[in-house]
Amino acid sequence: MTRTEPDALPEPLVVLLSEHLKVTPGAGHLPPTATFESLGMDSLALMELVVAAEERFGIVLPETALDLSPSATLADAARAFADAR
Repeated sequence: MTRTEPDALPEPLVVLLSEHLKVTPGAGHLPPTATFESLGMDSLALMELVVAAEERFGIVLPETALDLSPSATLADAARAFADAR
């Protein structure tokens, strides 16, 4: 995945998150420090997001790559997805 700015989430991940969360992508809507919990996602919703990311990006995340908890941040997810490629 490519980054748009040094501290920004990769654009493909922003698009996927925006679709999954049904929010309009834009500056400040999905900060890298946001937790999934702060975005209203529980463990089930997070698992659904991981499956969607695996399918869209053609990756397989090992269970240890991302702490699948609502307290994980978007930056944590971006790193896990980038490492899985």
